[in-house]
Amino acid sequence: MVFDIGDVLEIAPDLGVRRRWEIRLGLMEGEFGRRLADVWAAGAIGGVTEDEVRQAISDRLGVAREQADLIMADAWEQYLGTANTELIEYCRGLRPRYRTGILSNSFVGAREREQAAYGFEDLVDEIVYSHEVGMSKPDPRIYKLSCARLEVRPEEMIFLDDMEPNIAAARAAGIHGLHYRDNARAIAEIEALLTPGR
Repeated sequence: MVFDIGDVLEIAPDLGVRRRWEIRLGLMEGEFGRRLADVWAAGAIGGVTEDEVRQAISDRLGVAREQADLIMADAWEQYLGTANTELIEYCRGLRPRYRTGILSNSFVGAREREQAAYGFEDLVDEIVYSHEVGMSKPDPRIYKLSCARLEVRPEEMIFLDDMEPNIAAARAAGIHGLHYRDNARAIAEIEALLTPGR
């Protein structure tokens, strides 16, 4: 059983970080994202270090490093969101009967922060972070890698995600892809697959 993180195990609403900083820095709406789009993309697949991200923020937004640090702190607060406690506890209860994992499109630095906040390394058997493996969902290779790490065949894996393209890619790989909408429905759908014919 494999879980996504963002808006599944963590609930992370948009806190308006980008717009708040655009206003503070006198930038046009959308400018924050445009100036840093390639940096965010590189960070998602481990193409830059955290220090390089902060330097790029400083250079491209024309702010001091101290301000770049504040921007990143705000971005991490939004990224981490809050724990979806019910689903995390459900996930915890699946072991040791089932092998469990996390498959997440992430950002350089996410493992350390999510471990400190939520203890995900202690929750599941394997974590596949996009920034550590150099590819992201819906790339078919990341699903193959997840199966290999968990030592299961695709048809033996259930994958819960909130994004339809990621679910479609999982299904195309032969995995049971489930669309997360709420905890009750997700848990019921997982249980139906884990215990067919109940």
